[in-house]
Amino acid sequence: MSIQFRHKPGIVVYLTIGDPDLATSKQIALAAIDAGADVLELGVPFSDPLADGPVIQRASERALLHGTRLTDVLALARELRAERPQTGLVIFSYLNPILRLGLEKFCALAQEAGVDGVLVTDLIVEEAEEYRDAMRRHKLQPIFLAAPTSPDARLEQIAKASEGFVYAISRTGITGTQSQVADGAQQLVERIRRYTKLPIALGFGISSAAHVAAVGAFADAAVIGSAIVAIIEKSTPAEAPTAVAAFLSGLGVAPVATGETLAIPS
Repeated sequence: MSIQFRHKPGIVVYLTIGDPDLATSKQIALAAIDAGADVLELGVPFSDPLADGPVIQRASERALLHGTRLTDVLALARELRAERPQTGLVIFSYLNPILRLGLEKFCALAQEAGVDGVLVTDLIVEEAEEYRDAMRRHKLQPIFLAAPTSPDARLEQIAKASEGFVYAISRTGITGTQSQVADGAQQLVERIRRYTKLPIALGFGISSAAHVAAVGAFADAAVIGSAIVAIIEKSTPAEAPTAVAAFLSGLGVAPVATGETLAIPS
């Protein structure tokens, strides 16, 4: 199936799976979907998450202490697909866990689990031919990151390689909440639009209803990660699903009208 955004802007929620534990991650994921998340990025904990700020780094450490593996994330994806079939599911990982499992095996398991797409944070488009071929064989959508520092020629290459939404990074550096949407974010989205008709989701630093409203003026979706992970960190496992749902419900995004759902081309 194709990923669909049912809100304006669409809401993409990142979760570090296994933080605080797998059972709670599932309840948080279900609560996030029911509170308005159109797409879930199921984060695979990794021991050296260089692109992530301290909030997500700590979440990865906690998840790894519980022994969370890539196969656990795929198993959770299968459960979420069965229970919330209309939700977009993206595996969000560094390359190393995928290579350790085996690229072909990973893609086969992801397809069997009902995953829509995969975002590998440290795989650049210039070195992704084998990965893209495996994704294509298993009907998975590769999603690539587009940075404000990328020249136009590279943005075009990223846009053409992406088969799901394009993930635009609002600013350079690591993930983490910010006081306002970065200057130049709108310009980056406009540059990407020259090369693709895919929806464009903007992430890095989005943490409030005001941010989401600002993003919705020029992008198709907002990606919220560190703000969600911080809520989980501050909550007990019993409180976390309700706390995340309350945060998402407070973003004030509007459901799209019937027949206007924005689908990502498959």
